[in-house]
Amino acid sequence: MAKLPIVSGKQVKVTLVKSAYGRIKSHRETVRGLGLRRIRDSRVLVVTPEVLGMIHAAGHLLKVEQA
Repeated sequence: MAKLPIVSGKQVKVTLVKSAYGRIKSHRETVRGLGLRRIRDSRVLVVTPEVLGMIHAAGHLLKVEQA
């Protein structure tokens, strides 16, 4: 995963590409916290330190793109 700069107003598109089923509870909760429910579900999120931390924690399940 590429590091994303923390800039006010920047957005990223986060897509769930692997199932959270069978993963540890914290990763499942992180995916839900990002607003993702099923595979190929996407959300456009504002880049904040909290969102970047969540992306880092469950990054192996996600695809992240600049929006």
